[in-house]
Amino acid sequence: MEISEWTRIFQNEGKGLLHGDNWTLMFDSNIVPESPEYRWEMYIRNTSARFECPECLRGWPSNRVMVVFHMRLMNGAGTVKVRRLRQNCKNCYEAQMADPVIASDNINTLMKNLVKKIRIKCYHENLDQGNYNHPRFDVNSPHEPDHCEGCMTGICTRD
Repeated sequence: MEISEWTRIFQNEGKGLLHGDNWTLMFDSNIVPESPEYRWEMYIRNTSARFECPECLRGWPSNRVMVVFHMRLMNGAGTVKVRRLRQNCKNCYEAQMADPVIASDNINTLMKNLVKKIRIKCYHENLDQGNYNHPRFDVNSPHEPDHCEGCMTGICTRD
């Protein structure tokens, strides 16, 4: 899904809740998950998504797809950097990492949670810390830590 769809959903979820400030959402595959830059806040959340191997075109679902957000508010302008962690195919030797394809319902849930975290971390609102839950897939095979960028970076949520 393109950044424009993510931005549209983010703007819709934040309407009236982000104190009239202008917020920009951008994908950034270079952010380090647990090392936000100075004066940036971090939020990490998992979701469900589908992947497709760029080599053999095999597809698979995953309920352990990590999405990292780094956010900052300065002088009425907010920025959110988004990194969707990838997975690679367990059947292809040295397969490239594939970007997750996240359904609109799951993006909606991610954006609701993100807006809530912005309100807590950037506006210091006293809200409950709970998260909205996302729709999940029926997954028949176990999570493969050796093929998960979230596991490789140490942030993946494993049972």
